[in-house]
Amino acid sequence: MSDAADTSLRPGLLRSSAVVGAMTMLSRVLGLARDIILAAVLGASSNADAFFIAFKIPNFLRRLFAEGAFAQAFVPVLAECREQGGQAAVRDLVDRIAGVLGGVLTLLTLLTVAAAPVVASIFAPGYIAQPEKFALTSQLIRITFPYLMLISLTGMCGAILNSYGRFAVPAFTPVLLNVALISAALFAAPLFPDPAFALAWGVFMAGVVQLLFQLPFLYRIDLVPRPRWDTQHPAVRRVLTLMVPALFGVSVSQLNLLLDTVLASFLPTGSVSWLYYSDRLTELPLGVFAIAVATVIMPTLSAQNAAARGDDYARTLDWAVRSVLLVGVPASLALLILAEPILVALFQYGALGSHDIAMASFSLRAYSLGLCAFMLIKVLAPGFYARQDMKTPVRIGIWAMAANMVLNLIFVFWLLHYFNLGHVGLALATSASAFLNAGLLWRGLRKEQVYRFDACWPRYLRRLMIACLIMGLGLLLSTPDTPWWATQDWQVRALAIGALCALGLVLFATTLYLGGMRLADLRAPVRAARTVGDAPDA
Repeated sequence: MSDAADTSLRPGLLRSSAVVGAMTMLSRVLGLARDIILAAVLGASSNADAFFIAFKIPNFLRRLFAEGAFAQAFVPVLAECREQGGQAAVRDLVDRIAGVLGGVLTLLTLLTVAAAPVVASIFAPGYIAQPEKFALTSQLIRITFPYLMLISLTGMCGAILNSYGRFAVPAFTPVLLNVALISAALFAAPLFPDPAFALAWGVFMAGVVQLLFQLPFLYRIDLVPRPRWDTQHPAVRRVLTLMVPALFGVSVSQLNLLLDTVLASFLPTGSVSWLYYSDRLTELPLGVFAIAVATVIMPTLSAQNAAARGDDYARTLDWAVRSVLLVGVPASLALLILAEPILVALFQYGALGSHDIAMASFSLRAYSLGLCAFMLIKVLAPGFYARQDMKTPVRIGIWAMAANMVLNLIFVFWLLHYFNLGHVGLALATSASAFLNAGLLWRGLRKEQVYRFDACWPRYLRRLMIACLIMGLGLLLSTPDTPWWATQDWQVRALAIGALCALGLVLFATTLYLGGMRLADLRAPVRAARTVGDAPDA
């Protein structure tokens, strides 16, 4: 592909976000189907807790290295290479980054597989007192951990494709994980004495399939990695230099999750599973929209920064904040109102009982309180990373991490002692610290005059609050009591929860429309920089 392609405009941010959001929605819908099947097969049993820990560990490190520090350091440097050196410089960088990243992850994978019990004791020390559960967790880690290497390389390929405007392919890739796990649960699980092993092998195979899926699309833009170990290349050294502070910044949220996992391992059996099921529902609006917007604006902001377009940079950030709040505020309210009905409709089958649903509903409500903060962090942090400022988010993250650790200890032990709801304390502390993190990120961007409020904010907030109030009242008046849901078969539950969600959406959208909001108000204020290549695939 020639450098001439760089002169084409990327389509609007709204359209690109819609492409990513649509693909992510497909993935999340399949993810819900996957979790419904996992709940029926595993429930909230001891084996379920062991599998979720073994699945969480490579995902924890993936978010730390691949999607976190690496992506935030790699994308701005890739944008600089395209601006200054063209396609040849990008190809040179990709080959060497693939070699360094692949080599480090291969070594880490081999060490972890050999020392799986040590890893299990770090992430789930509470299991040590339960020898069978601890041994099962260690065995499952040996199977699932290679997923880290495979999905991290997949993430690198996705970052390249995103930088070239091909958002749909990386956004579709997670669908393959859900397909693999659903297939493992339905077809492979009966062949194993313990279905947890079938699911662990499903995770491994998903990593292989996801990586292979993206390679043909990289071939089309002549950027299939040819790994070369070279840590002395200037661009590679730049990525590694930027990764160090970024690693600390991303580590903050991931260390919070690690602390949650460690504390949950000491709580009653089922706590890890209850948190998993409730967290998955919170991830739906977060993944479908906030991550879609963040994915689109990161290369756009990097290109605008490289081209010294400060006003466009500020308007892009403000558009992103308003966009995620338009989804986050009503989604948070809906989850608060519909927590138990949604969990019953989706998960109360097979091995998962009414007690598990009740426990998961408490943690879901606690997570939903922080949903807007989780979404804001996703779009505010790129405001620093795209400017290659990795240190400020680190400082902010350290404050948030310290607050989360203190709140974890306070909330967990208080709620455990008085209400036997220790797992809810973990979710509540996570939400509270997320608001602190988002608030400090916003203040930092304002202080540096990178972020500026648009004049439309007063009108926007008034419309949003009125629409949420109407939607909330409609849902409260229309939702049947919890006992009704448990007496219905799955078809009636699905239709009822679908009708409630549709009602909420119609009330919210209609109120916004009557208040004067139009589709044109959602469009990004600026088009992306000309340094990005081909238009995205449909």
